[in-house]
Amino acid sequence: MNVELVMQELEALGKERMKKMYMSNGAHEPLFGAATGAMKPIVKKIKINQPLAEELYATGNYDAMYFAGIIAEPNAMTEADYDRWIDAAYFYMLSDYVVAVTLSESDIAQEVADKWIASGEELRMSAGWSCYCWLLGNRLDVEFSEAKISDMLDMVKNTIHDSPERTKSAMNNFIYTVGISYLPLHEKAIETAKAIGIVEIKRDKKKNSFLNAYESIQKEVDRGKLGFKRKHVRC
Repeated sequence: MNVELVMQELEALGKERMKKMYMSNGAHEPLFGAATGAMKPIVKKIKINQPLAEELYATGNYDAMYFAGIIAEPNAMTEADYDRWIDAAYFYMLSDYVVAVTLSESDIAQEVADKWIASGEELRMSAGWSCYCWLLGNRLDVEFSEAKISDMLDMVKNTIHDSPERTKSAMNNFIYTVGISYLPLHEKAIETAKAIGIVEIKRDKKKNSFLNAYESIQKEVDRGKLGFKRKHVRC
């Protein structure tokens, strides 16, 4: 399939209700409003196709950009490619759920995510922390440096309340993910969550939200989810 055919199929999947929902979260035109689950039959036909993924991502259409992340070949992308993708990710559903997810399946994931976290730019930082969430929730604990993850927990504790809004959300999710999916630092994640307390996220045109990583961790522990790992990150 070429880019024109994929765009036609995505447009046919568009629903006004989904379009409004995406836009309420920060998406803007062009977009069709295709449900992500409805894209699976197209994915089966294409599978992995990096050149097509690049063409689709470059359209600036939210649905096409999301679809590009599903069919991309993570290890075919260089750091410069990921930087180009994050530059075009104009809101968190792209930065955290497309670019960060794709990056998390690459061999350079931690290297790139570390640079994004240190960038000082809201969505880059958010994507960097989110990438670690996807990594920790999927890869074996032995693939990570315990000292490094411990230092990252300290960084979150010391900076989360002064960080940009989307970065706060991703940092809070990092604490939660360490607490559930990275057993060596489960106890430290709980201590960190307690020390941080409630995290307020200010949102344009919506009520502020309040996050509590400690409560979220405890709920999952009570459900028997301690040590949970995803089989796959991408759809």
